[in-house]
Amino acid sequence: MFDITDKIKTLRVSKARAVIEVDEDLIKKIERREIEKGDIFEISRAVACQSAKKTSEIFPFCHNIPIEWVFFEHKIDGKNMIIEVTVKTISRTGCEMEALFSVSCAALNIYDMLKPYSKNIEIKEIKLVEKKGGKSDFIEELPTPFKAGVLVVSDSVYAGKKEDKSGKIIVKILKECGVENIEYKIVPDEKEMIEREVKNWIDEEFNLVITTGGTGLSPRDVTPEAIRPLIEKEIPAIMEASRVYGYERTPYSMLSRGISGVSGKTLIITLPGSSKGSYESMRAIFPYVFHIYKMMEGRGHEK
Repeated sequence: MFDITDKIKTLRVSKARAVIEVDEDLIKKIERREIEKGDIFEISRAVACQSAKKTSEIFPFCHNIPIEWVFFEHKIDGKNMIIEVTVKTISRTGCEMEALFSVSCAALNIYDMLKPYSKNIEIKEIKLVEKKGGKSDFIEELPTPFKAGVLVVSDSVYAGKKEDKSGKIIVKILKECGVENIEYKIVPDEKEMIEREVKNWIDEEFNLVITTGGTGLSPRDVTPEAIRPLIEKEIPAIMEASRVYGYERTPYSMLSRGISGVSGKTLIITLPGSSKGSYESMRAIFPYVFHIYKMMEGRGHEK
């Protein structure tokens, strides 16, 4: 199985279709409800629901995800019976296999119920016809040009006593998201220095500023205090989302005091100083947070 623990939970939808071809005489028998074993579509509806929930028991690389909804629909078109199954889940991984397995089992059930009446039954097609949700649905086009600043706040890193890992993780993930123009600096846990560096980036109209470090509760942790006066519009949910994501992995994430907001055209995000905390925070909110630039242009939530 693939490790999906880095992913966030989103609503995911998959629809799969199967086409079963039979003789015209058998179609008429189905329409007159003359199939001895019962209504093939109602029984297949139950099969679809049950098989969607059993997918991970059959396929070893499928995750056991919550199946929130299974919808079965059918129509007859000439000699073809077309069945579709839609599956919904709120999960870290998609439900394509659940939809495909579900519609396949429903098609096989129809075959089984009809085989005493004809030798000319053919399952002609099984395919995925729709897939929504997941990271790929939240990719945003960045403004051009796009400038980002990463500020490492740490007494020990600034003094050369410790190697920076968190800032480099942030830079790496930003590059994975398509951000190339990144300025990287290190300052000690001094409120005035933090504020000055971030303000300079704001004045230069950087699109994004990320700090790492100084968001905890030690006497030297002053990053939120340095940043808060610079923020014109606070966006509490960004860091709330980060802390919720982190809390699923360690309860200590509730102790982070990170804040976020915008100043002019600049989005400011303050992340924890630990490499684990900064990595998890980045995975929690990127690339999704890039949607903010479309909103700041007045284009709302359009895709």
